[in-house]
Amino acid sequence: MAEPDKSFGKKILGFFIKEEENAVKQPVTQASIPASPPTPPTPAVVSNSSGTATVERKFVDHFVALMEKANLPGPDYFEYKQALKSMEGLGLTEEKQFQASWGSFKAMGGVVDPTVLTTSANQYVNILTNDRTNFLKDVEKAIQDRVGSLSQEHKKLEDDNKAFAEQILALQKKIETNSTRLNQIKEEIDVQSAKITENRDSYEVTYKSFVEQIQSDLNKIKTYLK
Repeated sequence: MAEPDKSFGKKILGFFIKEEENAVKQPVTQASIPASPPTPPTPAVVSNSSGTATVERKFVDHFVALMEKANLPGPDYFEYKQALKSMEGLGLTEEKQFQASWGSFKAMGGVVDPTVLTTSANQYVNILTNDRTNFLKDVEKAIQDRVGSLSQEHKKLEDDNKAFAEQILALQKKIETNSTRLNQIKEEIDVQSAKITENRDSYEVTYKSFVEQIQSDLNKIKTYLK
């Protein structure tokens, strides 16, 4: 633009964000009909990973300030956008609106090549894209600063739980091995105890047999050899 326009930021805002009309028409005086409360504007919803994002005023103001600061001298994309905006509500097709706006734009600055529009529009897109790149870097840094330690703790706990789970599995296998051996030992104890008991009983029977025989002989000696 040739001269700074104090309302340029407002124009940018109007180009990209639809707001409720500020002007209020004078209502017809009717005592019996109460005035309806104005309907608040609905924020535009954009897609994001959580599906909850909306166009926020703070970012709108930020982008408007960026584009206002980057506005090039002389007629460019924004003057064309202003002409295009004025075509709304005239009942023209989209193609006719763009063509009629181009005619008005050429008359405004004597421009005959549409590349001035694409070039300037791409410059503004690049400005916004560079700002987005820097913003996302700041977001990533904020994530690292604010949740980095929590993420590290989260990973450590996961690793600890994994190690504990492996230890539990190893202990369970050890318990199973020990239980198997305990059963084997119990069987061996029963077998060995049975053998020892049987051997003891045989000993006792044999001992009794010998002692009884000798005792019998003693009694007979005492009786027969007086």
